[in-house]
Amino acid sequence: MGFAALAPALGASGAGQEPGAAAAGGTGLQPTEYALPPLPYPKDALDGFLSAEILELHHDKHHAAYVQGVNKAIADLADARAKGNFDAVKGITRNLAFNGSGHVLHSLYWNSMSPKGGGDPADAALKQGLEASFGSVDGFRKHFGAASKAGEASAWGILAYEAVADRLLVLVAESHQQMGFHGCVPLIVCDVWEHAYYLKYQNRRADYVDKFFDVINWKFAAERLAAARA
Repeated sequence: MGFAALAPALGASGAGQEPGAAAAGGTGLQPTEYALPPLPYPKDALDGFLSAEILELHHDKHHAAYVQGVNKAIADLADARAKGNFDAVKGITRNLAFNGSGHVLHSLYWNSMSPKGGGDPADAALKQGLEASFGSVDGFRKHFGAASKAGEASAWGILAYEAVADRLLVLVAESHQQMGFHGCVPLIVCDVWEHAYYLKYQNRRADYVDKFFDVINWKFAAERLAAARA
């Protein structure tokens, strides 16, 4: 399972190259700066669920700040190595995890929604995986919805593929990087930090999560599941 095959939506400045291109050319890893990916639809495309104003603030301000933060953490670590001074490495590494996870999750979040989303998954493999892991597609909805609504403070609801047991799991990441399950590949994420919905739903997180299923992008989840199991 190559992570490069899962990465096109994740916003690195070199993300457009073909998976494995660097290795095939014999040049090895080519680290690039992280970059803010464009939204995969116009800012008013989800109107009725989220307004253009919410998407503009969330994407252009909040998400952009995480991109700046992860790039700064990478630069700070390089500076620490150059100076041979690792006194601040714990804090910088924490910043790396927080901002890097925030960037990746937000990149997935935009693609987890679609103006053509909702309903039941058309992809047979994804539908079978949901049924095998949660009993039914509706069983997944109820589990994912309840977990996302219950996440403490700043949290994410995540549908993930776990390869060791070849199953789908519902996870809730608190902050961006806490309560994870190492090795899992996120397929669909729902941001339940208040900035994601407060301008429209105020403190009604449950209403926001319920309506998320009206725009859920099953096609994106199916593509990521297929790549993760390849």
